[in-house]
Amino acid sequence: MRTGEAIDARKGADTAAFIGYLPAGFPDGDLSVRAVKELAAGGADIIEIGLPYSDPTMDGGTIQVAGQQALKNGFRVRDVFRHVEAVANAGVVPLIMTYYNLVFRYGVDDFARDFANAGGAGLITPDLIPDEAGDWIAASDTYDLDRIFLVAQSSRDRRLAATAAASRGFVYAASTMGVTGTRDSLDAGARSLVERTRAAGAERVCLGIGVSTPEQAREVAGYADGVIVGSALVRCLFDQDEAHALSSLRDAAEQLAAGAHGE
Repeated sequence: MRTGEAIDARKGADTAAFIGYLPAGFPDGDLSVRAVKELAAGGADIIEIGLPYSDPTMDGGTIQVAGQQALKNGFRVRDVFRHVEAVANAGVVPLIMTYYNLVFRYGVDDFARDFANAGGAGLITPDLIPDEAGDWIAASDTYDLDRIFLVAQSSRDRRLAATAAASRGFVYAASTMGVTGTRDSLDAGARSLVERTRAAGAERVCLGIGVSTPEQAREVAGYADGVIVGSALVRCLFDQDEAHALSSLRDAAEQLAAGAHGE
C-alpha cells in the first residue's frame, strides 16, 4: 500500500492516520525489529523508521540518545532495510526518516533501489528542500517512491506551494519551531500551518513534533490528515526489561492510535 492510500483510507472513515516513529537499531538490532512489529500490531497505519545519524539537528534528546546507542552498537545504513521488510510484511506502510547525507553517501539511486526492493514506500528528509532535491526526485520517480518534505510555521506561502508541489504522499507540518520531543501542549499555530499548507496545494498534510498523548492525537486528528508521534513511543524502549518495553510500546501505540482514529 502507498502512503497516500493509507491516509486516504482513514480520511474516508472521517479519521486521521496514526504515523509512529521508531529509530532503527535501538536498543539493538533485533529488538528494534521486534519493536516496529509491535508498533504495527498496536494500530499504526504508517511507520517512520529513523536512520541513526551522528549529527541529528532536528532530533530532541530522547531520539538523539537512542540514535547514539544504535551507532555505538555498530548500526549501518544497510541494516535499516531489515526493518523496512518487517513493517511491509506486517501490512503497514514503511517510511524512512533520514538526514540526506546518509542517502547521498550510500548513493541516491542505490538507496532508492534497495529501499524499494525491501518494500519501502517513501522517505521523509527533514534537512532537504525541494530546490536541492533533484537527484532524489529523479530516483523517487524511477522507483515510484513517495517524497515527503517538511514545512514550518515560518514557511512563507511561496515555500509552502513549492513544497506541496514537490511532495508525494503527504507534506510533513512541524507543529512548532525546534527539535522533536514531548510537550504538554501543542503550539497554537499548528492548525493554521496545516490550513495554510492545504491552501497552498497540498493534498494531504500530517502534523508532528510534540504530539505525545492520546488527547493531543485526537486534537490533531480534528484538522490534520495524519498524526505523527515519535519520542513518546521511543521512550518505552528505554525500559531495561525487554518484555516490559515491548508491552509498554504496544500499549502506548494502541492508545495513540485510538486517539488519532477517534475511538
